[in-house]
Parts: sequence; C-alpha cells; structure tokens
Amino acid sequence: MQNSEIIAEIEGTNKPRKRLFEAGEMKLLVLYFISQNPKYSYDIIKDVSALVGGNYKPSTGTICPTINYLEEQQYSEVHFVEDERKQYHITQKGIMHLQEQQQILDKVLNRFNTRNQIQNNVDYLAIKTAMENLKAALRQNIQNEQLSSESITEIAQKIDQAAVEIMQLAQQKVNK
Repeated sequence: MQNSEIIAEIEGTNKPRKRLFEAGEMKLLVLYFISQNPKYSYDIIKDVSALVGGNYKPSTGTICPTINYLEEQQYSEVHFVEDERKQYHITQKGIMHLQEQQQILDKVLNRFNTRNQIQNNVDYLAIKTAMENLKAALRQNIQNEQLSSESITEIAQKIDQAAVEIMQLAQQKVNK
C-alpha cells in the first residue's frame, strides 16, 4: 500500500470530531443497551458512561429526550414496575432498526471501546502520553507564534508520516 493510500484510508475513517457523539449515535447506543435487557434511565446513564469512559456521564437532560424519541418512534416501550418506576424495553420495531443500523452501531461501539482501552489499559499508557504530548506541542506552537505556511506543511507531513508508519506496523503484524 502506498503512503498516499494509507493516509487516504486514515483520513476516510477518522474524520476530525468536534463532538463526542455524531447525530443519531446516542439514540443507537441507548437502544442497543435497552436491547441487552430492560433498563431504567439510571442504568442507561451508567452503561453509556462505562462505554465512553474518560469521566463522561450523560445527563438526564440528554438521556430522557433520547428515551422519549425512542418511544415516539416505537423502538422502545415503557413498563411500570415496582414503585411505579419506568423500565424501558425494546420493541420488535426497535430490534429491526438496530439490525438495519448494525454497521453504524458497530463503528460507534468500536470507537468507544478503543477509546476506553487507550484510557484504561496500563499497556497503552505510553501511547496515550505520546498522543497528549503531540497535542500539547501543537497547541503550544499555534498559541505562541504565528506559524508560516511552510511550518504548517512540515508539521502536517511529519504527522502524516507517523500515521503511515503506525499503519505499516499494523499491516506487518497482519501479514506475519
């Protein structure tokens, strides 16, 4: 694989993210968790928090409208249990929706599982530190001086080259 192909592959799969969740991803995750077994809203908050990691905890202001949307779409339904607590169950329509959206759901789950692994696995601490060092170096250069277009190009090339080399390491492992 040529370097330009590797860079295109990286760029095609990892678009820059401005938000933790893209449109519709939270709805899919909540429906996925409900599909595992019936849940209370607090259980859903805990499940999302555990998956995302990094001290992220969705608020009830995020989860409740998501649950309401899933009910309106008839992807989930409420069952009242002890003490009139609401427990959410997936419907047949919800199961079909999850099946239709399986590729998107898999990408979201893989992204957060990878994020969680990098954050929580001691073996990846060196990688996480190196990533944070790179971000800090970039911020410092951008904040403290006006970078010339030549410097910007050189920095981008170095980062692209590092990405290519990392992808080649992964390819070498696959080919062994």
